[in-house]
Amino acid sequence: MNLAYIQWEVAPEIFTIGPFQLRWYGILFASGFLIGFYLMQWIYAREGKPKRDLDTLLWYLLIGTVVGARLGHCLFYEPAYYLENPEKILAIWEGGLASHGGTLGVFLALYLYTRRRSDQPFVWLADRLAIPTALAATLIRLGNLFNSEIYGKITTVAWAFIFARVDPHPRHPTQLYEALWYFGLFGLLLYLYRRGFYRHWPVGRPLGLFLSWVFGGRWAIEWVKEPQEAFSLGLGWNMGQLLSVPFFAVGIYLLLRKK
Repeated sequence: MNLAYIQWEVAPEIFTIGPFQLRWYGILFASGFLIGFYLMQWIYAREGKPKRDLDTLLWYLLIGTVVGARLGHCLFYEPAYYLENPEKILAIWEGGLASHGGTLGVFLALYLYTRRRSDQPFVWLADRLAIPTALAATLIRLGNLFNSEIYGKITTVAWAFIFARVDPHPRHPTQLYEALWYFGLFGLLLYLYRRGFYRHWPVGRPLGLFLSWVFGGRWAIEWVKEPQEAFSLGLGWNMGQLLSVPFFAVGIYLLLRKK
């Protein structure tokens, strides 16, 4: 019976030399920033912005993403454990990054970056960063697939994956669901930018599309995802869904506002 499903037995490590491991997740995570950097160079060249600023912006975003995602995981999903073991908060190599925390970290990084750059306002920049961010989210979810983590609930659908490193049960490949959803958003935003919609839309509308698409999809996919939090909310929705609601609401507001 299990032969009908996709057997996923890929190791998360590409190779190991002594204590050093090169992992697929790290390669894909870094690729998201690298490709995003070149995309933003192209965008800045089109819009007459100084490309030298992107070196600084990259560091702001990298630190904001990692710190925000790590703190988000510690506070939202395993608060009791990390309050008892605060030294483990820094152990990023052990896993544990939350996209909601990463999003907040990115917004804080953008705020700090744009305070002294009047030619690159916060929402204007966020509209354009939404394009490479959607691609980076795609690559990160593929990294989760290689790690056999953030998988779905047990199912009998024909495209189910058996994550051999987890258990012998067929499960929803929710990492692929999210990766495909985010990649679709990347293609749409890139198309809209190239076709000039960014010039005619109110500032903030592309960001609204990004937030509503990402977190609306996240809310829906969570229904078939194995819960990540180590505690019961008892509310019907899991933590990922609850955290997605305010981001989705802001996205809808930005989509519908006229100014």
